[in-house]
Amino acid sequence: QLQLVESGGGLVQSGGSLRLSCATSQFVLDYYNLGWFRQAPGKEREGLSCISARDGGTVYADSVKGRFTVSRDMAKRTVYLQMTTLQPEDAGVYYCAVEHRYLACSIYAERYPVWGQGTQVTVSS
Repeated sequence: QLQLVESGGGLVQSGGSLRLSCATSQFVLDYYNLGWFRQAPGKEREGLSCISARDGGTVYADSVKGRFTVSRDMAKRTVYLQMTTLQPEDAGVYYCAVEHRYLACSIYAERYPVWGQGTQVTVSS
């Protein structure tokens, strides 16, 4: 089934790190791409990163390139977003989502029909 459960959000100081987790099913990991998105208050949902089902290929938005890393653990049926050097502008609700594609992933939210419930990230300055 296409279930996604995010965890790992919280409060962190500027410059700190967090690792978000997105637990899902083996079926999802085997056949669908997974993406990470965030939404800050008053802003549109922003695509951050994704990982392709076929070969684990990754894509990053310029805003997080070099700071965030997406990975997956097939045995744990979990996709991770490791976030470093966090800044106040990184705050928001972070979501993982399923893209009904197997090949190269994208970070366009409109291509993702299935979403998790989100996890809050707060960065203090």
